[in-house]
Parts: sequence; structure tokens; C-alpha cells
Amino acid sequence: MSAQPETKRLALEGVVVLDLTRLLPGAFCSQILADMGAEVIKIEHPDGGDYNRSWEPKAKEESGSFLLLNRNKKSVTLNLKNGRAKAAFRRLAAKADVVLEGFRPGVMERLDLSYETLRKDNPGLIYCAISGYGQDGPMRLSVGHDLNYLAIAGALQLFARPGEGPSVPGLSIADVGGGSLMATTGILAALRSRDRTGEGQFVDISMTDGTVAWLALHGADYLFGGIEPKGGERPFIGQAPCYGIYLCADGRHVALGALEAHFWDRFCELINLPADMRTHYPEGEDADRQRACIARTMLERSRDEWVALAEEADIPLSPVNSMEEAFRHPQLVHRKMLQHIDHPVEGRIPQLGFPIKLSETPCEMRDPPPLLGQHNDAVLAAAGYSQEEIQALRQEGAI
Repeated sequence: MSAQPETKRLALEGVVVLDLTRLLPGAFCSQILADMGAEVIKIEHPDGGDYNRSWEPKAKEESGSFLLLNRNKKSVTLNLKNGRAKAAFRRLAAKADVVLEGFRPGVMERLDLSYETLRKDNPGLIYCAISGYGQDGPMRLSVGHDLNYLAIAGALQLFARPGEGPSVPGLSIADVGGGSLMATTGILAALRSRDRTGEGQFVDISMTDGTVAWLALHGADYLFGGIEPKGGERPFIGQAPCYGIYLCADGRHVALGALEAHFWDRFCELINLPADMRTHYPEGEDADRQRACIARTMLERSRDEWVALAEEADIPLSPVNSMEEAFRHPQLVHRKMLQHIDHPVEGRIPQLGFPIKLSETPCEMRDPPPLLGQHNDAVLAAAGYSQEEIQALRQEGAI
């Protein structure tokens, strides 16, 4: 009798995460963990749940952004201001591997659900807190959002044009790059450490700190050159014509990234740039003249014509895609960055694909985003609650 092929286990199979967060930073973090196989139990307030559930645009009933951030998770409703609900959370935390929260410092202490409290029953617990400014320091209790963290970190000035003030970036850089991804990395490191020591730990994630860490390239201008890097005034953020965006004949744009000399030389040959305009990194008026010359030339052909010519010449010139074009792009299709899953209310819904490809423990799209409180009975029963106790919790408004 032939041996059955071994089923590959997911990387985080057996890891239980209690996710108390709302909105983007925590949700993106816990979805990565869930895609890797962790059992993520989303703890939501019975009255409306995660704020993101109400955000526009809606699919049928659920928010589109909620549907893109919460697959592979379970939803349990607990009103943590209720004593019985609080006791239920403690029971779940006693057997969990990770607690993830995104409140301002002090909130969980006031609920008597802090790391120090929970670790008494679970010394191996990894407790990750995502906040705007961190658990200590003079701004620990200050309010903020992505734009505020970018501003404090000195990063917002990078998004500007010469002579103009900063603009609002189109991506949530501090939330995701400074928060979600740093939290994911911290949790995975803490899990690895616990494998060796058996001890959990507190993971303190400041979205502002995480943004500062992203300044490794542009921070060098100031720290080693004494130069304040501002958008449009430094080579990699809009000053250098070889690294910029240009309008084409059909009203669409291309992105040129000819940072290396060999790419720049090929580009100059492709567009027949005059010899006196071929300095790779001109400054001041020379840069303005070079940019204007390139801009005039790019207006001679359509976006796709330029892209085809550049691809043949091995030049980093890319189409500035719309989202419709991006999701249909052959590379992203091949990499399965748009997938679909069946939802009990919404029907067949789109999902963004897995950004992390693992050869031996690949991520899986197992379950659709949960309905509010969908897993109350199952999760509480697994924690030892009888049906009578669960019903009592429901009648009391605890769940």
C-alpha cells in the first residue's frame, strides 16, 4: 500500500491569538498571522464590533475594507466593562499564545487585563500593544493617526514638491509599515524566543518609532550630511529627473527609475536625449532643463508604447497603473495577488493575496471574514462554558 503524501502544516498552526484591536494596524497584523495558520479570535464589542465594519464603501452589508482585513479569523463579542465578560476573556487568555491590543496606554490596566495581570495565569503569554507613540515617554497618551505619526517622525516632509508644503500620502505608511509589520515581526520573534525559554514577553510597538525606522535612507541626509531631506529637493524624492514621473501622449503616466548609470545611459539613448542633457544627477537649473526636455519627449508617444520600448531595452520604466490595471497585470495575476472566497452574506468576494510566500508552509485562505459574534458559542464552549452559561452571558449583555 503506497504511503499517503504528508499534508503540509501551516507555519503558525496551533498558535492562538486574541485580537482586541480595531481598524487597520492590528487587523493587518493579525490577518498575516491568521494566513500563516494561527487561530485568530477577534474580540469585539457586542454593539457594532470593530469600527471598520461600518466604513464605506460597503459590499452588501459588510464594509469592503473590513472584508479585506479579517479573513481566517473568528469573531467573539465581549463587553469588557462587564465582569463576566472580563472573566471570560481572562479564561481565553490563560490558554492563548498572543494577546494583541491597540488601545492607548493605561486602558487595559484600568480593565484589569494588563500584561502583568494576564501573565500570572499564563507566563508564556506574548502580549503585543500597538500604540501611536509607545507605552512610555511624554506623548504616550497623546491622540493621533497615521498622518500625525508621519509628521512627528520627520517623514511627512518627504512628501512634497519644491516650494510647496507636505501633502497627504496615499498609503497608510505609519499604520502598516510602522505598526502592523513591526508588530508582526515582534510577535514572531517573541514566539521564537519562547520556544527556547518558555517565557512570554511584552511587545511594545509605537507606530511613530516604526516610522522613524523607515528613515534609514533619507535619515542619512541629515545624520551624516547635515541636510534636511524634503520632497522635490533630494534625488530619490523628486529632485532627480532620472527618478520621476512623466506624462505621455495619451494622458497617462510612466514612472522612471534609472538610478544606475547603465540604466540611465540606455534611457538617454532610447529617447535621444541631447548630449549636453545627459548628466546623471544634475542640480538646480540644469535639473529643471533636463526634466523639461524629458517631459517634452515623453509626450511624443503613448504610455504603453514607451513601456514596450523600455522593456525591450531593459530600462526600469513602468506604467502608472490604475487599480483596475494593477489587479489585471500579468505579474500580479501570476503571483495570485487577487483571490476570491465565499462569504455567507456577501457571496463571492475578492481578497488581496499573500505578500509572504513560504515554500514549505504556504499561507492559506481558509475562512471568510467573520460575522459579528459568529463564533461566540463555539469559542466559549471550547473554553469550558456550558450552553446555560453562554446563554446567561448573552442575557446579561456580556456577549
